[in-house]
Amino acid sequence: MTVVDQILREHPRARREALIPVLQDVQKSVGYLSEAAVMRIADHLCLPTSKIYGVATFYNQFRFQAPGRHQIQVCRGTACHVKRSRAVLEALQKELKINPGQTAGDGIFSLETVACLGACGLAPVICIDGEFYAQVKPQEVGRILRTHQKKAAAEAKAEA
Repeated sequence: MTVVDQILREHPRARREALIPVLQDVQKSVGYLSEAAVMRIADHLCLPTSKIYGVATFYNQFRFQAPGRHQIQVCRGTACHVKRSRAVLEALQKELKINPGQTAGDGIFSLETVACLGACGLAPVICIDGEFYAQVKPQEVGRILRTHQKKAAAEAKAEA
């Protein structure tokens, strides 16, 4: 039995009203909503997959790709915007060769934008796995990423 099937068993006679809690449970357990999971949820809730995707794409909390080992959040709130967080985001996109909402091909990093990280006095701010980087300049992005790539390599080596 898959993780998705186990979650659906917790919602035996669920219908449309259970869609968001089911999606949240699946993403919390699996890390994202795969195509197979969406199809299984649609079948269980007697809804078309287009309805599942419509709801899931409306909310920013859901993702459709497996997350990377390290989550990068770029604050795009007002203070960060004024302090040029767009340039920091563009530098990250260039280095990682991905757009917000995507995971790098090596599976190490996922990139997302957020409305506010609550550190406005430190703008522009990025957060990697809960670690904040303050007053980030675009030219610092490569160094920051290399630090985390080294951590990821050490973690992978320790797991092997």
